[in-house]
Amino acid sequence: MFWPSSSTQRTFRCAPAAGASLAPSRFRALGDPTPPSARRPKKNAPVGSKGAALKQHIDATLGSGNLREAVLLPPGEDLNEWLAVNTVDFYNAISMLYATLGEYCTDKNCPTMCAGPKYEYRWADGVKVKKPIECSAPRYVDYLLEWVESQVDDEATFPQASGAAFPKNFQSITSKIFSRLFRVYAHIYHSHFNQIVSLGAEAHLNTCFKHFIYFTGAFSLVKREELAPLGELVDGILGGVQIPGGSRGSGSGAGVPNAS
Repeated sequence: MFWPSSSTQRTFRCAPAAGASLAPSRFRALGDPTPPSARRPKKNAPVGSKGAALKQHIDATLGSGNLREAVLLPPGEDLNEWLAVNTVDFYNAISMLYATLGEYCTDKNCPTMCAGPKYEYRWADGVKVKKPIECSAPRYVDYLLEWVESQVDDEATFPQASGAAFPKNFQSITSKIFSRLFRVYAHIYHSHFNQIVSLGAEAHLNTCFKHFIYFTGAFSLVKREELAPLGELVDGILGGVQIPGGSRGSGSGAGVPNAS
């Protein structure tokens, strides 16, 4: 992933990535039917000495192939900085994964945002959309990714200046971001895994999701009931390790009604 190597500020703002990208430009050409979520660029990750050092640590540990080690907070580092850096990385990963499904995940093929027959997600962000609304999967994902961008681009939430303080509820904010990003993985696995296989991307999807589950589990970011749509898969990844809520990730029950 693109990571500027030096700056006097850390920045989380969205900008086109240098070099090749799985996702084309977010700006819609006249008559282009591709949903915005399938054209989203990668976000620039934090920069500055601290951000660059943390990114180098992520790359080094991921390169070792040990995902459990890669998610751990480096000794002496600030937890909020670590969460911020990884939030951008995981946003990029799911954005680009979903972009490969642009021709499959359409309003016609996926008229509701769901994860199998038991789980349907309705969108509400409390600002632009205050009352949960039913929408197609591509529209839901677009709402979600734009919402994440708005969080990351808000300097009161993700401060830009190096050394600036994070809000006191920052970990709660990142928890909500990761809980919502999980829903994209849940939809992909339930509705588009065959297409992922046909694209030869199943190993990449599985590795990204495994990394996601290790990270969110390490910092208690996603509650066990949120993981229920992929409970068996999560259990297999964690190998019996407990997750927030006191039990393993398997579960069943009524669908999740909204994005809150």
